[in-house]
Amino acid sequence: MSNLVITKDRQAVTSSLQIAEGFDKQHKDVLEAINNKIQSAENSAHYKSMFAEGIYQDSRNRNQKMYYMNRDGFTFIAMGFTGSKADDFKIKYIQAFNEMEKHIKQELDTSSLSPELQMFNQMFKTLANQEIATKHLENKFDSIADLLTMDTKDWRKEVNGIIRKIAIKQGGFDKFKEIGNESYVLLEDKARCSLTIRLENRKKNMIAQGIGKSTIKRLNKLDIIAEDHRLKEIYVSVVKNMAIKYGIWEEV
Repeated sequence: MSNLVITKDRQAVTSSLQIAEGFDKQHKDVLEAINNKIQSAENSAHYKSMFAEGIYQDSRNRNQKMYYMNRDGFTFIAMGFTGSKADDFKIKYIQAFNEMEKHIKQELDTSSLSPELQMFNQMFKTLANQEIATKHLENKFDSIADLLTMDTKDWRKEVNGIIRKIAIKQGGFDKFKEIGNESYVLLEDKARCSLTIRLENRKKNMIAQGIGKSTIKRLNKLDIIAEDHRLKEIYVSVVKNMAIKYGIWEEV
């Protein structure tokens, strides 16, 4: 079966990454097209049922935004692609959707089974669902444990990754600054300090030392936190608590 279309939550879907690759488009352009659909005032609720946000890791192991889409979502995005090559890929995708939907229907259809086999089939499904739920709960606890033992040696990378995941779960990358600011406020409250004042004072000292304007401009609150071991430990703790609060271990 073609890997152009996969099954997710018992539904045939493809992804923005597959669309970009298949139609020779920049992934950012595909994301923009989807975002424009979702954010449009007219029929926005209907569009949201066609697309679901996801996360993938790029070549530098950074979490990046992507979308899954069902057949309707694919139709809306792909209809704007023209040319013989685009038409060929549309046909391939339609065939892939048909195959996957047929496959899913066959898996779910138990009407031809005898009453006894249908009963056993339902029992197995119930047990399987219970096992999946138990495994999901175990994964939650494992994820929490990983967060609580996060090594502060790579604290910048770790906290930025967590804040990025929280932002995506709360509505997208536009939320990154808002979630970051929340983490600073929580740190300041817990450490009884002002990062803004410390940042301003640090910049004044750098100016007095004759350090270049470009270096001073790049200075941020994370740099201030990095200079104080106590602040760094508190900040890592704050971000861990935020991860648990927002439940980012539930990300697929």
